[in-house]
Amino acid sequence: MVESSSRSAGLSTIAREWTRIGITGFGGPPAHIALLRDLVVEREHWLDPRELEDAIAACNLLPGPASTQLAIFCARRVGGPAGALVGGLGFVAPAVVLMLFLSELFLGRSPPAWVRGAGAGAGAAVAAVAVAAGMRLAGPSWARAAGARAHQVRWLAYAVLGAAAAAVVGPYLVLVLIGCGVIELGQRTRAAGGLDGVGALLPTAVVAGGGLGSLAWVALKVGALSFGGGFVIVPLMQHDAVHTYHWMTATHFLSAVALGQVTPGPVVATVAAVGYAARGVAGGLFAAAIAFSPSFAIVLLGGGRFERLRRSPHAQAFLDGAGPAAIGAILGAAIPLAGALAETWQIIVLAAAAVALLLARRGVVTTLVAAGVAGAVIGLLGGPLPG
Repeated sequence: MVESSSRSAGLSTIAREWTRIGITGFGGPPAHIALLRDLVVEREHWLDPRELEDAIAACNLLPGPASTQLAIFCARRVGGPAGALVGGLGFVAPAVVLMLFLSELFLGRSPPAWVRGAGAGAGAAVAAVAVAAGMRLAGPSWARAAGARAHQVRWLAYAVLGAAAAAVVGPYLVLVLIGCGVIELGQRTRAAGGLDGVGALLPTAVVAGGGLGSLAWVALKVGALSFGGGFVIVPLMQHDAVHTYHWMTATHFLSAVALGQVTPGPVVATVAAVGYAARGVAGGLFAAAIAFSPSFAIVLLGGGRFERLRRSPHAQAFLDGAGPAAIGAILGAAIPLAGALAETWQIIVLAAAAVALLLARRGVVTTLVAAGVAGAVIGLLGGPLPG
């Protein structure tokens, strides 16, 4: 990527502006990208439009949270490595701090009934959010596969594999995502011999026990292997956090995912709630640090090679396999998420959320807040609440 001649910014300016985006960035990656573009292209002219577009394309080829990597890249361009650290922390820290505060409120030992109801109500809508997120990603991805029937058939196969893995074999979803990417890469290159040794890099088992090593492994998967957008972290986390290590109940997990959707900043900050459930505030900070470390490392070590990555047919081929699998995983995650609902009124809230998101085209934050309010009212009225 060709460096532009735009002026640089001081660390205090980077800290102020990137923290502002981290605080006000409700709405997920589209909102983050819009805010970053307004700052670095339209208002301050630190980057030219083509440079930002190339950076967006490159980040979308990388595993991990794309909008977080874009925020770190932009800060690196205007402030060097120190700027990347300051800007990246400014972008992610507000979401992590807010997630820990909300985890204490919603996941604490004895929250009041209205708080439990709000969490159960918002959590009930999460399965609908997963379907909406998957469908939103599926359209552009399918369009890229158009024109080649064989590619479309493989796209469907990858999506089905991802959906099945998310619904049935949660611990091995990472293997499916990487495997689909490797298969597509092999199809494109027609050089299977050149892929020898890739399988040796794939993880073959989860870390035993439920200590810091296990928490680090879960957080690393969330931060380094979330192909296809932020919501793919849900199936990556769900089986480990609820079924493998029993850090939280299914109801608590649904509440955590809902909180991650309504807070500003990157959705990956949801992992802080899982860390909190495992090891308290220290665990939440530890999990967040592990999850966001790959994004910082990728940009600090390879940010100057983003243009080469964007043009790499190998990177594009890998993503063309892993991406549809991730989309399928997001859609497949709706099955265990809906299955975790324990009360009849939660099913009604889920149905209403599906109508709001899929038919009425309401926003995710608005829908989750409304579902949370409904649950809070039920809690105040003494209605049944999941354990």
